[in-house]
This record gives sequence, structure tokens and C-alpha cells, in this order.
Amino acid sequence: MQATTMQGSGENIRVLERSPGAVWITVDRAQKHNALARPVLKELAAAVRTAGAREDVRYLVVTGAGDKYFAAGGDLRDLSNVRDEAAVMAMMEEAGAALDAIRQCPVPVIAFLNGDAIGGGAELALACDMRLQTAHARIGYIQAKLAITSAWGGGPDLFQLIGPAHAMRMMSRCELVGAEQALAWGLADAVIGDGPEGADAKTFFKPLDACAPQVLRGIKAQAIVARQGQGWKAHRATEQQHLVRTWLHDDHWAASEKLLSKGS
Repeated sequence: MQATTMQGSGENIRVLERSPGAVWITVDRAQKHNALARPVLKELAAAVRTAGAREDVRYLVVTGAGDKYFAAGGDLRDLSNVRDEAAVMAMMEEAGAALDAIRQCPVPVIAFLNGDAIGGGAELALACDMRLQTAHARIGYIQAKLAITSAWGGGPDLFQLIGPAHAMRMMSRCELVGAEQALAWGLADAVIGDGPEGADAKTFFKPLDACAPQVLRGIKAQAIVARQGQGWKAHRATEQQHLVRTWLHDDHWAASEKLLSKGS
């Protein structure tokens, strides 16, 4: 199916619906290594919120333009005037809120690492629910090279995802983790050897394309509760709420009838 340009495309962000319910959001600054200036993050968050609000959307894919960088971190020119505590706190809140739009998006958000995700770009990748990493791409928390630590919620995301030992190793040594190592550590969910239109990506997305949007929303709701550490009781309540919604939906009864008819 031909991709369709959607609302939300702008100077720095392109939004395409590649297949029904599959919305791809691209940071379109290849000439600047897809650096994440604050206006870029604001556009990205707006595109995520707009697409996530559509009931027919199954999932979002965030990627970068070109094949060298997914995102090369914060834009140093944009951040050059952040020089006192109040400015640092404001920057963290503003950029962190943009990534929170991804963390709290009601549908799954998948990072497609077309190239290296470094610094703030790695934090963007970790804000997503899953990561597909092309064979040549690397992911690295290299903030220590600038004599700083993580800034936008990416530290908690990394420690929660791969554990304190691997997270500390990555951050303190500024490691750029290749695709196979990322897969082994749980940083990546699949290695893509043939690009976004190839068989590897199609194989990964096929089950998601077949999943009902309301089911994916129910799964993402549980992921949000788990990520926020709200505890078993809150997680169980969310599970029950979405089970009621999906159980009573026509899609559930159609799927049940289909299975029953096969067994008769």
C-alpha cells in the first residue's frame, strides 16, 4: 500500500501512514544528524499525540532520516544558552515532556533505528516501547563525553530495561552497542538486515498489523502502569478494565466464531 502523508508533518517531522493503522514518524534532519533541538522534540511530541488519538491507529514507528543516524542527541547550538540551574531544569522538563508523550502514548511506539542512536537520541529510543535496530546501527549513552549525565528520563528507562550493571557499564564507558549485543541485552527487540521495507521488518510488524487496535491499546495501558511502577493492584485494575472493553467488542466474538467454526 502506498504511504500517505498525514497531519503532523512539519519542518522537522514527516508523518506517513505506511499501512492501515501503522504510522511512521520521521525526524527529518539528516543534514544535522537528526539532532533533537527543542523545537524538533515539540513537533515530534505533537505528531505522536495526534496519531495516538486516532482510534484506528495500531502502532507508531519513530525513525530518523537517512541511514547514518536515528538521532544524534540534543542540538548543542540549541542548548548553548542553558547556563544556570533554572534553565537546566526548564530544559529537562520541556524535553522530558516530549519523550513522555511517547511513554504515555495510548498505542505501542516502536523505534526503528535506521542508524546510530546516541545521547539524547538513545533516550528517545528507550522512551519507545520496542526497538528495531538495523544491522549497522549502534545505541549509546555517551553523555559522559560532555561531562554530563542523562537528562530526559532515559536513565530510569535504561536501568529498568537492562539492569544496573549493564546500564552503568554503557553510561560510564560511553559504549556504542551494536545490534547483536543490543539484542542479547534486551535493548533491541529485533535486528533488521534489509531496511524498513524488507522481509525482516515485515515479519516483525505482521502480527501487530493483524492485532485489533483496541487490544494493542489495552496492552500499552498495562505497559504504562508497569513502567511507572504503580504496583500490582493498579496493574490488575488496568488489566481488568481493558479485558472488559476487548471482551465485549465485536472483534472478540468474530474471532471466537472463526475459531469455533474451524473446530466443528
